[in-house]
Amino acid sequence: MDYLVLVINPGSTSTKVALYENEKEKCTANIEHTARELSSFLSISEQGPFRKEAIMRFVKSHGVEIQDLSAVVGRGGLLPPVKSGAYQVNQLMVDTLTHNPVGEHASNLGAIIAYDIARPLEVPAYIYDAVAVDEMEAIAKITGLREIRRKSLVHTLNMRAAVLKTVEKYGLSFDDTNYVVAHLGGGISIGLFAKGKMIDIVSDDEGPMSPERAGRIPAQEMIKFCSAYQYDKKTLARKLRGQGGFLSHLGTNNTLEVEEKIKAGDQEAEMLYRAMAYQVVKGIGELAAAVGGKVKRIIMTGGIAHSKILTKWVKEQVEFICPVEIIPGENEMEALAWGALRVLSGQEKARNYEGTT
Repeated sequence: MDYLVLVINPGSTSTKVALYENEKEKCTANIEHTARELSSFLSISEQGPFRKEAIMRFVKSHGVEIQDLSAVVGRGGLLPPVKSGAYQVNQLMVDTLTHNPVGEHASNLGAIIAYDIARPLEVPAYIYDAVAVDEMEAIAKITGLREIRRKSLVHTLNMRAAVLKTVEKYGLSFDDTNYVVAHLGGGISIGLFAKGKMIDIVSDDEGPMSPERAGRIPAQEMIKFCSAYQYDKKTLARKLRGQGGFLSHLGTNNTLEVEEKIKAGDQEAEMLYRAMAYQVVKGIGELAAAVGGKVKRIIMTGGIAHSKILTKWVKEQVEFICPVEIIPGENEMEALAWGALRVLSGQEKARNYEGTT
């Protein structure tokens, strides 16, 4: 049976949209939204009708009849903790993302718009591997302060898709084996998948620095830093996420520029690039150790996984644990589409959202 799936992935200033006919991408676009257009909305949820209209124009422009859709799948937003895989969007999920999300983020619109398009067509709307996936074991959430617990907020969508691709490629088992996945992008996060669940993570604020994020910072030095500069919360957050990493040291967050500096003999640039690789190695190592080193594959994915230099450095240090697979790119649209197709074809069952895990 053939399926036609509309994929919606809202970002802060754009909406990525694609149509998939079975597993093949039929057409795609990145619809840009100007600051002036978005400034008229008081909240992200108010942008829904505006973005939906742009999506409908995209569908029409490619000669597709909206009635031919089999399903609509949107990027999962900042819900209370959910499990991995597919959820069928319902009114409770829409109400939660509209009125009481865990945080304001453009991805919240994914489910809202998908449901708005799908409901009149009487086809299902899904989210898949939402940002809020939390399958961490209780022991992994404990910190040295009673008031603070670790949270699961990582690049789950691309990470889990990379595992599923690897499993299919090599005929491995997802439910009976362990995988460590490093998502290398503007932010770097690492996940440990054990017997089908992501049981622990190294998030982008507790692990490797990245092109624009500071990563793990020594607590005592951070206290001194905050006392010395007395940044307000917003400024400090931007310093750590957006102005850290390569941007702090080299004034650029472009890894291609950093690699050009290295080729030109810039020793500082090479040291920083090696430091980022070194920190990725440490993150992979600590998660592999959490399952006694019993890992079937280490996987590198994300935009920076295109870098032959960085992936080579990391691979050389971790392949003693197990074979290393490199699947470069964000792959978010494909992951969303294939997730919906697994449900439509009966390979996977969508969960019903009930507000809690």
